Amino acid sequence: MHFASPVWLLSLVPVVVLVAGYALFQSRRIRSAASFGDRAMLGSLAPRQPGPRRHLTFALLLASLSVLSIGIARPTATVRVVQDRATVMLAIDVSESMQATDVVPSRIQAAQAAADQFAGLLPDRINLGLVKFGGTASVLVPPTTNRDQVTAAVNGLQLQDSTAIGEAVFASLDAISTFGKTSTAHGDKAPPARIVLMSDGTSNTGRSVADAITAARTAGVTVSTIAFGTPNGEVTIDGQQIAVPADTATLQQVATQTGGSFSSATTEAQLSDVFKNLGSQLGYTEGRRDISWRFLLAGLLLGLTAAGLSLFTSGRLL
Repeated sequence: MHFASPVWLLSLVPVVVLVAGYALFQSRRIRSAASFGDRAMLGSLAPRQPGPRRHLTFALLLASLSVLSIGIARPTATVRVVQDRATVMLAIDVSESMQATDVVPSRIQAAQAAADQFAGLLPDRINLGLVKFGGTASVLVPPTTNRDQVTAAVNGLQLQDSTAIGEAVFASLDAISTFGKTSTAHGDKAPPARIVLMSDGTSNTGRSVADAITAARTAGVTVSTIAFGTPNGEVTIDGQQIAVPADTATLQQVATQTGGSFSSATTEAQLSDVFKNLGSQLGYTEGRRDISWRFLLAGLLLGLTAAGLSLFTSGRLL
């Protein structure tokens, strides 16, 4: 538990002093009673004490003071808060290897279905953009809250030659930067951003993955990656069977070195689960909520209970 005003926890010190004082007082009472020779005569001369109920009243009072002391220190709890103004760029590999059917019905079709689902999972206030990449990378949809525009572009993806992962990251960063400049008031902090990159193959053209990682880290943008397919994927190009195993090493490197998450999906169901988890991570962030009212209310109720019990047992508040 965290406290917004921890200095007020010092108010627990008097409570500790009261406990020590009460224990000392009770100890002296016991010694005083023991020093009286005739206990039977002591019982007839001294008024009857409420016994354990008196201790219960004091214990409730101490509990009330302790809980109130914690309350005024303003405790906070960790809660999930919807991210506002966040930007997510979805980069989808459209190289020819994405037609492999080791992920049913095919890698690209599974990616399209999962991307549509992902768009629906994100809170409405988060801006979502789309980049496609094969031999080159291009921004199909700049960051927007219009989910229909994104899903239409996703469903219209066409395959092309080669794979340029580095270019995909650079294109996504450019889109994030441009959107941040146009949507952020002068002097305000740019909204948080992340890239979600889906690919199945080794980058074989364009700027290097290492340069893309450096650019993402400089921009403070994490890249989460998803590796498609299995080690046994194959495609038929010009009548020839070509092996297209999923390249997890490169994608894991991108995610690890930019602070993102890496996932591997070999089935459409696994891919859907990955996107559900990503949607939860991207759509929400951890925040702190003041819960001092809970302690203040509990302390008040304990205090009232102590007062009521004291009145019931002795006819007075203390």
